Amino acid sequence: MPVDILPGSYCGAAPLPELALRSWNFDPLLLAGLLLLLVALRNTRTGPTAVAVLVLAFVSPLCAISVGLFSARVVHHVLLVAVAAPLLAAALPGRRPSGAALPFLVSTALLWVWHLPAAYDLALSDMAVYWIMQLTLLGSAIWFWRTVLSAQGGIDAVLWSLAGLMQMGALGALLTFAPMPLYAAHALAPLDWGLTPLADQQLGGLIMWVPAMLPYAAMIALSARRGWRAGAGRGVA
Repeated sequence: MPVDILPGSYCGAAPLPELALRSWNFDPLLLAGLLLLLVALRNTRTGPTAVAVLVLAFVSPLCAISVGLFSARVVHHVLLVAVAAPLLAAALPGRRPSGAALPFLVSTALLWVWHLPAAYDLALSDMAVYWIMQLTLLGSAIWFWRTVLSAQGGIDAVLWSLAGLMQMGALGALLTFAPMPLYAAHALAPLDWGLTPLADQQLGGLIMWVPAMLPYAAMIALSARRGWRAGAGRGVA
């Protein structure tokens, strides 16, 4: 049977490894919401892909595994703020040029606050707080990425993407080098997966430190390329 560590968690109990791939989440309200979002964004270039990423985060076994493993929770959060969020930002209409400082500060503050041990453990033990965590992380990240995309490849897009990369890497490094496990929510379940809580936390930190920075690096490269093309076009003209 699954180890019932956090009965209040939205994704249920942390599954044992042999049961993990069967731990799909077919919450009808969640599925209805994702279907409505898909219908609303079906004619956009990135909307369906964004919905697919949200399905991976909330419907697939990753949802249940992330109850037990901090490293899986990091993957879940990275999918939200660094994959689904920019895809949704690109799909939503009406992007207008605006300053990125406030969205960056808000999204960064929320990401760091939700990884404080007290806030994190509360979110995994209370369903209402869990959804506040998910919606604020995703919403603030969409806000940030919309401002980056509105820069249309200018230097601001490069610099703010670099800032996002640096703050993500800094948080990952802190988690990787923390000398002790920080999260009571993951004090037991990692043992079933052959990991100590500290090793699981270090793996999560490494995921946030390196792979999670790749979407920001891709945005930097894309923005630099667009800026170079725009500059070359003006030069030819």
